[in-house]
Amino acid sequence: MAKLYIVPTPIGNLDDITLRAVRVLQSVDLILAEDTRTSSVLLRHLGIEKPMRPHHKFNEHATVEAVARTIAEGRDVALVSDAGTPGISDPGFLLVRTCVEKGIEVETLPGATALIPALVQSGFPCDKFCFEGFLPQKKGRTKRLEELAEEERTMIFYESPFRVVKCLEQMAEVFGADRNVSVSRELTKKFEQTVRGTIAEVAQWFRDHEPKGEFVIVLAGKWRKPHRTEVEESETNG
Repeated sequence: MAKLYIVPTPIGNLDDITLRAVRVLQSVDLILAEDTRTSSVLLRHLGIEKPMRPHHKFNEHATVEAVARTIAEGRDVALVSDAGTPGISDPGFLLVRTCVEKGIEVETLPGATALIPALVQSGFPCDKFCFEGFLPQKKGRTKRLEELAEEERTMIFYESPFRVVKCLEQMAEVFGADRNVSVSRELTKKFEQTVRGTIAEVAQWFRDHEPKGEFVIVLAGKWRKPHRTEVEESETNG
């Protein structure tokens, strides 16, 4: 029975493609790509020639039913985004939901996504975190940050180079300029960089150094003073 494959692709370094992902891309009948021009570069690098169709946020509502029919008729289909895992701040959710509703098998491969390496190298707790993706560009942006003001888990955001300084300035207003933050850009690429410090310090860094590339902002959660019983329990366990 044919199925839908969700295939993560490298976020920068093309060598980060998995052997399993290559095998799937070689075997499917059709590849859905967020941007066929971008995906063509990767496929040429891998020596793979397959039919491709565009599948992006502007056409996915109109095409998911047709894609589901294609799979139901016996053709294996792979979905890729420009970089990373489809569905994570990229198209994919609607197609997966449609296939699930129609009883079509969906197989998701593990692979690249920018949020995990940025989180791990931030130096903040990784056991619990919340991923916010891109904040609203205009309406609702400040409101969403205010809703996170009491969040104790590490928070992760995606941001463009054009708004990263403004985003940090807004975070300073809501969370306090002395809250710690780690900002990573161009992960896995030649000019990969992570800048750590308080929000005020990191914002100033990017005022002095023109922001370039794709950004992941990792923000420390609100520190919570432990209750006395928690301290006693910790001392007992220790």
